[in-house]
Amino acid sequence: MHDIIIIGGGPAGLTAAVYARRSGKSALVLEKGTFGGQITWSPRVENFPGFPSITGAELGDRLLEQAMAQGAEVELEEAVAARSEEDGFAVACEGGAEYHSRALILATGAKPRKLGVAREAELTGSGVSYCAVCDGAFYKGRPVAVVGGGSSALQDALLLSETCSQVSLIHRRDSFRGEQKLAEALDKRSNVRFVLDASVKELLGAEELRGVVIEQRGTWRELAVEGVFIARGSEPVNSAFSTLLRLNEAGYADADESCEAPTPGVFVAGDCRAKSVRQLTTAVADGAVAAMAAVHWLDTK
Repeated sequence: MHDIIIIGGGPAGLTAAVYARRSGKSALVLEKGTFGGQITWSPRVENFPGFPSITGAELGDRLLEQAMAQGAEVELEEAVAARSEEDGFAVACEGGAEYHSRALILATGAKPRKLGVAREAELTGSGVSYCAVCDGAFYKGRPVAVVGGGSSALQDALLLSETCSQVSLIHRRDSFRGEQKLAEALDKRSNVRFVLDASVKELLGAEELRGVVIEQRGTWRELAVEGVFIARGSEPVNSAFSTLLRLNEAGYADADESCEAPTPGVFVAGDCRAKSVRQLTTAVADGAVAAMAAVHWLDTK
């Protein structure tokens, strides 16, 4: 029986583990893939306080090392279900293992919607990105493309147009779903071009992206770009734990800044929580808040 089980070993989950251990609670972190989460995809991180420049993989390693140095236990296990018990919670894992705790922190994160084309994973971090705020500065003076038609895609295109030589905004429909004012602002920028009724079919380049092949109204052609920013939204990884949460229409955990779920003893942290900004700094902030809330709940239970 652990005091706290944390499902998800990204920045939010590992931060929660640090705060839990420093408060004298036992903590187990379950992670199904890579400790450090999506940040490990980034070749450089330059927007995390205290680190002018660090690779995402190194930052993930440091977060893991810090949590373990504080005494947190970690397991590479995919949690597939969780249920309430008389004295806490049981977490079932894909391999058949089951773990028990008095409190539960869900830091399951969210995954970006992929393009679904060949070599997308291979070129992630080498020209393919899902975060213009994180990686846009690396493409200063270079041609890039943004794929998507919602407000997030339009905002990404505006941000990139400030520093990139050209921004091609690729959308599969003939009009944008995002805010009209954003589209109007983009239309006034000389280095932005709209590529509508189009979809990306291929990614070009060996070790680094050098272009994309698009299909536009039945015609295939190449666009010479050095970066592709995919802004097609994200999908929270909450469905397996929906009985313990209240999910909004998009599937995010409906919890405020207290990070408390409706089920007593359950807390949520990071990108799986409904909020307006999903960045590395907001994830670690959630991790700290959720852990301290869990500690307080355990101490007053």
